[in-house]
Order: sequence, then C-alpha cells, then structure tokens
Amino acid sequence: MRKSLQLQQEMTQEFGACVFDVTLDCEDGAPVGGEAEHAALVVELALGAAPDARVAVRVHPVDHPAFEADIATIAGRAGHRLVHVMLPKVERPEDVERAARALDAAGAKQLPLQGLVESPAAVHRAFDIAAHPRLQSLSFGLMDFVSAHGGAIPSAGMGVQGQFTHPLVVRAKLEIASACHAHGKVPSHGVVTEIRDQAAFRAAASRAANEFGYTRMWSIHPDQIRAIVEVFAPAADEIHKASQLLRAAEAAQWAPISFDGKLEDRASYRYYWQVLERAHQTGRQLPDEAREWFAARVPSPTERRQ
Repeated sequence: MRKSLQLQQEMTQEFGACVFDVTLDCEDGAPVGGEAEHAALVVELALGAAPDARVAVRVHPVDHPAFEADIATIAGRAGHRLVHVMLPKVERPEDVERAARALDAAGAKQLPLQGLVESPAAVHRAFDIAAHPRLQSLSFGLMDFVSAHGGAIPSAGMGVQGQFTHPLVVRAKLEIASACHAHGKVPSHGVVTEIRDQAAFRAAASRAANEFGYTRMWSIHPDQIRAIVEVFAPAADEIHKASQLLRAAEAAQWAPISFDGKLEDRASYRYYWQVLERAHQTGRQLPDEAREWFAARVPSPTERRQ
C-alpha cells in the first residue's frame, strides 16, 4: 500500500495530474482475525497521504462481520481524505443502500460508493444497482464470477484471452458497461492477472476500452498502471482534432458547423469535449486553448445545453 501511494506521487509529478487512484484493500488485505488492526492501518495511511493524493478503500462486503466496523473506523476517522469507498460483492441495490446509510452514520455523507459485481445474479440486477444515486462506478469481479458458475465456465475464462471470448463472461462485461452508461456511471474493467506479459495486457486493456465500453481499469501490479493510462487516454491526433473542432464550434456559438467537410453539432461537441476531459484527466499534453478552457473551468457543451 505504501509503495502504491509513493508511485502515485511520482506519476503525479511526472504527468502534472493524479492519473490513478490507490485503493487500500480491507477485503483481501486484512488477515482473518486482524480486521480491526488492518482498518487502523488504512486510516493511518489515508491520513498520512499527500494532500493531492487520491485514496480510496475497499471495505468488507455488507454481510461480513467486519463491515460495520470498517465503515465506522475508516470513514469515521479518515472519510475526508478518501475519494470513494469500494463495496465488494454487491448483489442488489439494497446492499448499496445499506452501505450508504453506514457512511452517513459515520459522518461521511459526501463519500460516493463504487460497487464490485461478482455473481450471475448481480449481473442480472446491474441496471438496478447502477441506478442507485450514491453509486459512482461499477467494476466486474471476473474471478469470483467465473467461480460462481461451479465449473460451467472453464478456467481459461479467467485468462487474458478467454475473458474476452467466453460468451457468459462477454455478456456480463457488456451488461455492466451498458448499465453504467445508461445511468451516467463509470464502468471500470476488472483485473488482468497476467502481470509479466505486457503485450497481452496492453491488448486486453485496448479491448476493454475500445470494444467493451469501459472507461477505467483496475491494476494489480505497478507495471500495469502506465499501460492502462496510455491505452485509456486519447491519442494526440484525436486531442488536436477535438480542440480545433470545439474552438470552431465556440466561435459559432455552438450552432452546427462544417468541419473537415462533415456536419458537426452538439452531439459531436459533447463527444469531443469528453475527449478533452479524458486527456486532461490522464495528464496528456493539451493545446493552449484547451488548457485555457480547463483553467477557466468553461462549461462543457453538455452543461451549456442544460
């Protein structure tokens, strides 16, 4: 956990922005019987993190005996330093609601929740789960999902290739991504366990971003972080086009324009504004006019429309 926070600061200095969150893990990180001590360590690390650090925590599931204590200790003492709380093994909207009430009781009403979908039943309820107003993002728990099928999905379904080809796994991924986009939430792709094969991992990240509709991705090893940031960031030519197109649209007071021989209107303006937002969030080099927009916090075309 300390190494992850240190790497976050190093990359923040390098990119000029904090390009990934560090999630301190209680569910798998705490030894059995040592949950309280681990929660205290998480509090210590969160409070001691750099002022610009983005720190989150994954607590135990709502049906675990340590859940309430996790929330009371961590959110109660360090909630102001967290960016979100990750809730594993979400099965239904009521799980999110229970966690939201626990956060409120701990004095952390400002904290959003992120959920981890890990079973066939949870996938079935993904749209209802994503609709909860406190939920910010949904992630896919691949290995638990495969295990929940009692051998009906072979172990290859957890691998770097099988998870993108087995029909049940593909269906689950698409269902979660679609549920998130339907309710304006962030779909976060799960882990890829192949930590030594960089080419395979980069290909998996590219498929998650470009074919499956995911806009974030988990890493389980520091060597994966740069690849994720690079793959999920827009390319330089796309950033340039977005900046030029939006400058022309702004000059036209956001009326429809012709750009490179094509009609562009507010639908495409929103898309290209999102390109610039992703570039800004991933520390990409922005043209001067785009940097000015973000410095001035100019409302996006979506906000203008509203």
